[in-house]
Amino acid sequence: MQTVGGKWSALSIAICVLISVGIACAQGSADQNLHIDIPTTLEKANVVIDFGHAVLNGDMPFALGDINFLATDFRDWNNKGQIVVIFHGDAAYLALNDETDNTNRHVNTGNPYKQLLNGFMRMGIQLEMCGATAKANHWGNANLLPGVKVNVNATVQLTQLEQEGYTMIYQ
Repeated sequence: MQTVGGKWSALSIAICVLISVGIACAQGSADQNLHIDIPTTLEKANVVIDFGHAVLNGDMPFALGDINFLATDFRDWNNKGQIVVIFHGDAAYLALNDETDNTNRHVNTGNPYKQLLNGFMRMGIQLEMCGATAKANHWGNANLLPGVKVNVNATVQLTQLEQEGYTMIYQ
């Protein structure tokens, strides 16, 4: 959509910028007008996250945002409970160390989620790898991010934790 002298292109860019600013302002004002009708805080809650599918929001797995919200709320509320995240299936690669991640994804950039997952562990979130998924992919403990624990398999561990009173969130 270019005209003589590029005037149409410049006008198109200006319109796009104005529309973007308008959308950002509308979103900002919507947040300012948000009223929470059902305030919730949890004094003690044990939660296990069944993270078996890597649903992406751009390049970021959607569940990592949910886990971050939950962990932040737990911290802000001084929650006395525990969050456990169990990686398995097509989401298991998120918990790999840099070298194994490079081999698995055929890249040389390392695990792009390493910093976030290490931050979760510093917040006290327990990260676990499904042993059955690890075996099927020929991964050993050394292939995982330091601090990631290995369970027998995701379904057994999820069952165990639910029997212990954990609330399961499926991602």
